[in-house]
Amino acid sequence: MEERTSSRHTITIDKREKISASGVTDVLSFDEENIVAQTDKGILIIHGRNLHINNLNPDRGELAAEGIVTSLSYEEEGPGRSGFWGRLFK
Repeated sequence: MEERTSSRHTITIDKREKISASGVTDVLSFDEENIVAQTDKGILIIHGRNLHINNLNPDRGELAAEGIVTSLSYEEEGPGRSGFWGRLFK
């Protein structure tokens, strides 16, 4: 098993159609409109249309996806934070 070599978190978006991210430790959920990923810097939510994951390698911290990206947001982790999960499980 290959270990992650860096905890550096980066995101690259190409023409709002392709997105790649490093520092991804897990994908918590995904569908055609949202990808929710755990990163070294918090929970990343990718919003869009026709999203699909092309590559996920949590050992190397890599995520690659395609579709129309409309926005990105982060949710902080920690006690008392409602955020995405709080709204989801109301």
